[in-house]
Amino acid sequence: MEKEISHEDHSFQEMELDEITRKISDLDKWRKIFSYRRLEINSATHQETQEKHRSADYGKTGAGSQQDKEQGWSSRVLYSLPEPSVNSKWGSFPVSLAMAMDIRKILFGNTMHVFNHDWKKSYFKFHEPSSDLSYALEIGKGGSRAIQMAVQVNILKYLLFTRSEKGSEFCSLCRTSHREQKEALSAALADTLWTAGEKQKVIVCVITSETNFPSTRDFEADGLTEQLQLFEFLEKEDVKKFIYDNLQWFKGEGSHGVILFLYSLLFSRTLERLQKDLDISTTHLLQPSGGNFICRQALLNLILTGRASPHVFNGYQQGNSQDLLHGVLARSEVGYLQWKKDSSEHQKLSQVGSMLKTPKFPIWLCSINGTYSILFSDNKLLLSDWKMEHLFGLYFYTGHPSQKKAAYLTIDTHSHHWEEVQQNENCVPERPVEMVIRTKWKGASVNWNETLPFF
Repeated sequence: MEKEISHEDHSFQEMELDEITRKISDLDKWRKIFSYRRLEINSATHQETQEKHRSADYGKTGAGSQQDKEQGWSSRVLYSLPEPSVNSKWGSFPVSLAMAMDIRKILFGNTMHVFNHDWKKSYFKFHEPSSDLSYALEIGKGGSRAIQMAVQVNILKYLLFTRSEKGSEFCSLCRTSHREQKEALSAALADTLWTAGEKQKVIVCVITSETNFPSTRDFEADGLTEQLQLFEFLEKEDVKKFIYDNLQWFKGEGSHGVILFLYSLLFSRTLERLQKDLDISTTHLLQPSGGNFICRQALLNLILTGRASPHVFNGYQQGNSQDLLHGVLARSEVGYLQWKKDSSEHQKLSQVGSMLKTPKFPIWLCSINGTYSILFSDNKLLLSDWKMEHLFGLYFYTGHPSQKKAAYLTIDTHSHHWEEVQQNENCVPERPVEMVIRTKWKGASVNWNETLPFF
């Protein structure tokens, strides 16, 4: 009996070994298949790539680079995001050193400055879907918030007026779903790039794991610019589809989404066009300020109008040195208003012309004492029918974290309240947001309705 049991055990062990051998053989077969289809991960290459990124030297010079090191910011977080397929049907090419140097010059005025921590961590993120601010971006801090607010203007244009011929009412904005948020952001980015590219060609920048060139004496690597892959498009719908399919590269945490959009905007506009847009008063698009970089007017105008006009007046004007200064040449689809406490002392060059004050759609990016906010209406006829401008409503969004919903303001252009305030020295001074409204509707009174006045 013992011998029979030993014999059976031995046979069972042989069967197990055969089964294991067969499975190993199958595993080798599938490994070859996956390797052939480029689906197998090469651990040696992965480790080499990680070492490359760990040893990369981020921002030895330029505003904010020391802060980046202190906060431990690196591009490693980028690789949690899906890398776009270079073998897609869209044509693409890596950024060259010459292109990277050109883009640095047009942004910073030199090739050695790099973006600081606030810029690098900025991306496009909506508030919760189907909420009071589901149509609005959560606006970050620092110099990049001006770009986010300008993009928000184009998001509102899409949601209210361009996605439907009939237009939409404000109440529909508060029901914006996650899918609609993706569609709105994709459409806003694509439309902005298409307009900047003169409706001919668009370049969309994404980041890959490949470093195209190292730092040089004249170019400081930043873990971002030297890893760009540029995708080229000749049709607007193709741009929108590509951005929608790869939207995580603009709206994902750690994606550098605002910088990627900015690079795409400048490459789409082209260096040649940008140089023609600018004038002697503005040679580059970002300005150092308190350890940060803030957007100059030319960059905001590029997002709003498709052209990097350095000034907000209509057409051209002659400067003090007899050089021709460049303003806005055509009526914009979305508008711009500005007011400063010392605005009465401002020169004529800073006065916003009708091309921006009276856009095709009633949406305005506002600069109030250097802080950006948005005024908008859901009434498409507001700027095309003078009767609509007697008594009307405007929504006001600041992007401040404390604002839970847009304020609703009632504007009365037939009231004489403002004249009375000006004549009464004992009256409380008007609020800045009311003053910026009066740059468009002179003498108008502003009712905050049930909202506690702010700003």
